[in-house]
Amino acid sequence: MRDETSSDPANAPRQMSARPDRTMENSTGAGTTAREFIFVLGMGRSGTSALTRVLSLCNVALPQNLLPANADNQRGYWEPIDVIELNDRFLLQYDANWYEPSLKVQHGEIEPTRRQAFVSEIVHFLEGCPEQPVVVIKEPRITALTDYWFEAALRMNSSIKVIVAVRHPAEVAASLAARDGVSPVLSSALWLKYNLLAERASRKFPRVFVDYGNLLDDWRREIDRIAGALDISLEAASDAEIAQFLSRGLRHQIASNPAAELFEQNWIAMLRAELSDAARDLPLDPSLIDTIFAAFANGGIDLTAAIREFEARFAPSSG
Repeated sequence: MRDETSSDPANAPRQMSARPDRTMENSTGAGTTAREFIFVLGMGRSGTSALTRVLSLCNVALPQNLLPANADNQRGYWEPIDVIELNDRFLLQYDANWYEPSLKVQHGEIEPTRRQAFVSEIVHFLEGCPEQPVVVIKEPRITALTDYWFEAALRMNSSIKVIVAVRHPAEVAASLAARDGVSPVLSSALWLKYNLLAERASRKFPRVFVDYGNLLDDWRREIDRIAGALDISLEAASDAEIAQFLSRGLRHQIASNPAAELFEQNWIAMLRAELSDAARDLPLDPSLIDTIFAAFANGGIDLTAAIREFEARFAPSSG
């Protein structure tokens, strides 16, 4: 993968990592462009919105009906309202939402009819996305529901590619505390959950890890990394527009100390180190990540306080 920075003028189109045309035959035998879906996964408040917007400024299509910007994210979320509602409806059936810190939905019994109905709804949504070669989809709940979203995309014979957004857990915790009043223990549990799920779900697919700080420091380098790792063509019509969007005012929390370790083992520090390495194109240690995942899934990490906070403040029934 390349990390050199282009010296193109600020407003000149940038062409990165060209890829061959891919086509498939439709039911009439005519050739059509095979659609590729880029899923932006990871923990919320980790720069997923910024990543998605930058991709859209590099000639990657976005779905329609996007959630508008608000005080919590003044430069936009770049995620479809239809997907938020679709995912929330499914999670609500199991008394869950994005704030639920356990793996009860991932490891619970899901009725086959509900599963197939959900996958069919996702297929319907994906079919309605722009008929462009590459479409980026970002919505934080998808990381908890990749089994269904990936099944739907594969059912359409579409390619799946993944960007895992990475951010220092202390910065994520500060952002969640400022926005929602989430405690460090719940934000730590959520950080572990969503990063573990994103890494695990993406192993079978072309993927790249992007650290939020790295994106702000040198977006050209990170776009080159994405283009190379995912074998896609990324073309920015205006470097200046991207640079303006990614101005330093976008980052409200900057960690200067290690993340607080709220569990018995140094799980957060170990996973943070692995993800940070991956965001610099260094190899991950799958066995170590599997060990952390097993501890999280099987009670080796005590989630009691996090679950209590979820049930008292953030569960659907608590509202």
